[in-house]
Amino acid sequence: MLKTEIQKLIEAAIAQLEYSYVPYSDFRVGAALLAQNGRVYTGCNIENAAYTPTNCAERTAFFKAVSEGVRDFRAICVVGGPQGRLASYTPPCGVCRQVMMEFCRPEEFEIILAKSKEDYKVCTLKELLPQGFGPENL
Repeated sequence: MLKTEIQKLIEAAIAQLEYSYVPYSDFRVGAALLAQNGRVYTGCNIENAAYTPTNCAERTAFFKAVSEGVRDFRAICVVGGPQGRLASYTPPCGVCRQVMMEFCRPEEFEIILAKSKEDYKVCTLKELLPQGFGPENL
């Protein structure tokens, strides 16, 4: 992936921090999901007083894309931190990694973890979920 593509995803993910609904944790997360067709789907985390119905930024982006018929993805950028301050990398939770396994090729799908446009790292889903269970296991 080109550095300019990565930086555009980082910008889109950072912009989503503003929309996070986090009255309980105050931990804002933004995501920008790049589909194979070049379209970017964004998401933010949305908390709920009952906790279980809370939805992560990554799943929000995936569900938006899938609900519009998109099923092929290249990469996702995830940013987050307390009050939206990007002090450290914010990797996807286990549930989000499992959703990624449903729709992505683990060896190819890239996950960009960023603290800024210049401070980021890129890994594959396979690296974050080495023994993932996906559709091919059924």
